[in-house]
Amino acid sequence: MSNILISGFSFIKNGLSLGYPIKESLESIEPLCDEIVINVGFDDPGLQKDDGTYQFLRDYFQHPKFIFLKSLWSPTPEGKGRGLVLSEQTNIALAKCRGKYCQYIQADETIHEEDLPVIHNTVMEMEENNSIQGLVFNYLHFYGNVDAIKYTRNIYRREVRLIRNHIGLQSWMDAQGFRFENGNKLLAKLIPARIFHYGWARQEMIMCQKVRAMDKLYHGAGHESDSFKYERIWGLKPFKKSHPKLMGQWINQHRNDVDVFKLPLRWDWENLGLATSDFIEKLTGYRLGEYRNYHLMR
Repeated sequence: MSNILISGFSFIKNGLSLGYPIKESLESIEPLCDEIVINVGFDDPGLQKDDGTYQFLRDYFQHPKFIFLKSLWSPTPEGKGRGLVLSEQTNIALAKCRGKYCQYIQADETIHEEDLPVIHNTVMEMEENNSIQGLVFNYLHFYGNVDAIKYTRNIYRREVRLIRNHIGLQSWMDAQGFRFENGNKLLAKLIPARIFHYGWARQEMIMCQKVRAMDKLYHGAGHESDSFKYERIWGLKPFKKSHPKLMGQWINQHRNDVDVFKLPLRWDWENLGLATSDFIEKLTGYRLGEYRNYHLMR
């Protein structure tokens, strides 16, 4: 029986060339975890062709708690559209986790150091309450730069990021959340911990490369994306609180000069529905039509 309490796990492919804060992501969960499994993707069956991400992480994280895997990412094989390769790669890492609990972090996410105590304390609660199968975190989705967040109904505000291990939970669909293999939802507790999501806060040229790579995962290898440009979209709000301290260098290197609040607002008829939903949520706390991979505990 393993004496490991919490395993961390993540996956990444082309993290350096696409500007992912993967080093910072892993560092943000390191204080919580007894081991961290990181699955690095390659383009060739011999697992030799990547952009240097694997060696970069191996050189940086030399403590034995870091466990590295290599895996082949096929170029959207049959049946792997809709981003399913993302859950597949997540599950490769999850299968190697030996801990009683597993803290997941994606390569463009970090956890604030102020939130680590509440995560640890709730894991201690899970030790006493076996009915808690996972923990739901609140999300901050940065858009355009690190001074703006997107908060509206068409982007998820919460998701499971810590799960109880060895009960049959797996990464689901495009790796947004977790479910049981038969599709059943887990019973989870909402905690006041935050995931800082920087996936849409990179420089525009790097975002173009990332969007093209993700579109191929979702729509097939032959899909050609339009050039990406930042726009002022519905649901943007200024962010004036602190970022995780370990994100300082990445923010300085990847900060965009664009002020998204000064860009023309992209009009879409969907904005009317979003405005109505956002108003109801502001009044009641209830989000209309919210997609959830979990049942919240009362």
